[in-house]
Amino acid sequence: MSPVSRARKKSSLPTAPSVNGLFKDVLRDFSAVAAEPGPFDVDLLGSEVVGQWREVVVDGEPDSELGLELIAFAQRKITPGAAALLAALKVLAETEQERSAAAEALAVVLGRGIPEPEWAAEIGKVAVGECWRTGDVYGDESSLLCVFSRGDVSLGLLALLDFTEGGRVRDLVVIEEPHEVLAEMRSQVEEDGELVVLDKIEPADAHRLLVSGLAATDALEEPEVGEDYLRFHAVALAWARSLPEPAAAEPVAEWSDAQRAEAVEQFLAETTLPDSDAAREIAGLLVAHGCRTEPAHPLRVGPEKLARFLEALLDGEYELEDEDTVGPVVLAWSGWAAARAGLSEVATAALLEEVTEYLGEYLSEDEDDDFSEYLDGTESADEALEVVARRQFAVPDTSTVIGDEELTDLDPGDPEQRRLLVIGDHPEYHESLASEEFDGADGLRLALETSIVDQLWDDEPAEVWTAAQRLLAQELSRAEVLARLVTVLEGQLTESEEDDQLDYDPDAYRAALIQVG
Repeated sequence: MSPVSRARKKSSLPTAPSVNGLFKDVLRDFSAVAAEPGPFDVDLLGSEVVGQWREVVVDGEPDSELGLELIAFAQRKITPGAAALLAALKVLAETEQERSAAAEALAVVLGRGIPEPEWAAEIGKVAVGECWRTGDVYGDESSLLCVFSRGDVSLGLLALLDFTEGGRVRDLVVIEEPHEVLAEMRSQVEEDGELVVLDKIEPADAHRLLVSGLAATDALEEPEVGEDYLRFHAVALAWARSLPEPAAAEPVAEWSDAQRAEAVEQFLAETTLPDSDAAREIAGLLVAHGCRTEPAHPLRVGPEKLARFLEALLDGEYELEDEDTVGPVVLAWSGWAAARAGLSEVATAALLEEVTEYLGEYLSEDEDDDFSEYLDGTESADEALEVVARRQFAVPDTSTVIGDEELTDLDPGDPEQRRLLVIGDHPEYHESLASEEFDGADGLRLALETSIVDQLWDDEPAEVWTAAQRLLAQELSRAEVLARLVTVLEGQLTESEEDDQLDYDPDAYRAALIQVG
């Protein structure tokens, strides 16, 4: 949320050692309110009071009971401070029960001869100004700015909306110079227009976003919120009541099993990802995650939305048969969903870069592993998806064991280190390799598989990867696919007349690969 530095400063409400101490401190602060306070001083002080009692934990008593106790406490005090507090809570208390209780208590206090504060009729009443919404182009997060005025003074209410969790409000802040914040928002769009959007929205739409977002957060048992959320929560609700009521929203129909399956089929059909049970499983989980967190837009894609999905994987919410497939599938999903949403090339590239970092952080034993070792930096956004999938199939691991020696963090881009990884996949040959006379058949088998891995890495000839994908679609394992490809290459070998070396005709080899599967 930007810019926090312009947030209204907190008043000096002390930390109370007890509930009664808190009540006395609250009355003391309202007793100190001037006869003619600033236009918004009482609104903000009252909101802080409500926020503070929400933070006080009383064993066995819900928050609402604590609010009613404060109101009853004030009713027993025949003082201007009690009248001021109750006049504020009559508007700013967050439940209808509390507001009604405050109104009744205020009537009791006024009936005992205490005058009503001159400013009482103004609490919560604001003129609605412009409402703006800015956020990332993916739709993961937005900042909602609503301008409210009283007299010639305007304040801005800024709410951070998180659409990866149902559009809930993660933080609130009241801004003293809303026009400066709006200028900064416009400046961000000018500087980074392909990644940031800014729209002026109708006040009724702002009402819907703000109130539904607060309700979504408040429904959580222990929501993660910013430090100012409770402080400005009550005034946000009060001012929101000045916004026009939104039209009744159409109920969102939950996707059927058939719709979910159709989305998976479309994803696999429109990407180069091998069609396998593992790929289908992960794609199905991505669809399910979207349906659960964003039922109105299940296929929307964004870096934070995918980060939440990966966190769910790490937390064990889903059990996977093949975790090695997560990286290629999530990357392919990112590119496919970005194209489906019409995101620009810049936005798609930024999305893939962030998702690649998340994959390295959440799914790799090596926190520095971000798939960059499978790329050379020259690939476009679309190419990166295919390159990582192909090269990860060719070289799924960068560590191996040969004999008694453990080799870690090998560079898959180095042909010699790739050969070591191939050897490590075949412990049945390690003893033969260590002998002085390496068996010729074993040596040929390793040499041919190394050649296949090199061809897959370089995508030359491209028919090797195409053939591998057809075999993977038949639910063959990686080892079985490589064995079939080695057989094809071996069948093309001929002995050179010049130097007795084995060779093959590239055109005939390509033709043979086309027949595979």
